[in-house]
Amino acid sequence: MKLGIIGLPQSGKTTIFNALTRGNAPTTASAGRFEVHTAVVDVPDPRVDKLSEMFNPKKTIYAKVTYTDIAGLEAGAAKSGISGQLLNQLAQMDGFILVVRAFESDLVMHPSGSVDPKRDVESMLGELLLNDLIAVERKLERLADEKRKGGTDKAVNERQTVLFTRLNEALNANTPLRKLDFSAEEQKELSSYGLLTRKPVLVVFNLGEGQSAPGMELDVPSVSLMGKLEMEIAQLSSEDAEMFMQEYGIKELSLNKMIRLSYDLLQVQSFFTVGEDEVRAWETKIGMTAQEAAGEIHTDLQKGFVRAEVVAYDDLISLGSMNEAKAKGRLRLEGRDYVVKDGDIVHIRSSL
Repeated sequence: MKLGIIGLPQSGKTTIFNALTRGNAPTTASAGRFEVHTAVVDVPDPRVDKLSEMFNPKKTIYAKVTYTDIAGLEAGAAKSGISGQLLNQLAQMDGFILVVRAFESDLVMHPSGSVDPKRDVESMLGELLLNDLIAVERKLERLADEKRKGGTDKAVNERQTVLFTRLNEALNANTPLRKLDFSAEEQKELSSYGLLTRKPVLVVFNLGEGQSAPGMELDVPSVSLMGKLEMEIAQLSSEDAEMFMQEYGIKELSLNKMIRLSYDLLQVQSFFTVGEDEVRAWETKIGMTAQEAAGEIHTDLQKGFVRAEVVAYDDLISLGSMNEAKAKGRLRLEGRDYVVKDGDIVHIRSSL
């Protein structure tokens, strides 16, 4: 899972990135340079901790999410043409975290001259939509040229023209493409185009210390946090961070919630494998079958899939052991078409 952190200059993108990753990337951008910072973060999951206590494995591995701090997307960028280098980075992401400035500071000027979260959300979402609109219009122009010249498969040309005309109509109506439903064939068709509004977006309002969240309704999920304070806490030792949080009455870092929201944003869930050697959380798309989930562990397990031994996390914890789960009939055998549920503990039987 890859999530790109984007936002206007001086919004605190790198501050949020550092807080999420416990990093220390420079929060002041170098003038004229295109900069990208990437880090992999564990997804907090108390179920993994509980399973690790139960099985006492040699290794405990959490699900992962990759965050990429991407500089360079500014108001007006799409109109003048997003650079190939920047567009390539954006297209590689599975979704975006849009950092929106809500904090006031006389030391850090806002590029628009004033702090206005609503304006900035609309501006940045508009940039993504305008980029897609330009790309779709260009594709329709190419399809029209190809049709006139007769150099391509007519059926392919007609199919793509229908699809991209639909995209064009939605974008002209200010509808992001993630709101449209696509068939599996259409999704495959569009996968190589890197259209940005097909990707899910999580808005993060970056607050000043003690500041309340801005009250506004959005059609995308959002979270508010005090980026600078949480970056400072994240860079402390675990002991010092705990003391700091107790002193300020902070029960949970908003960043933990943000990581979980990132996970939810991409419509993925966790299933687990357990044993003496390893307890591990694996990520899989919601709705995937047992055979498809087996491929997340190893492609050979998917190819040679025979059966999956499955027990629900809650059942295993309440019964206390795998043996007891088996005795009570909660450990069951499932076939290749079984739809994996969040929290399933799975053991794959394979012929390979």
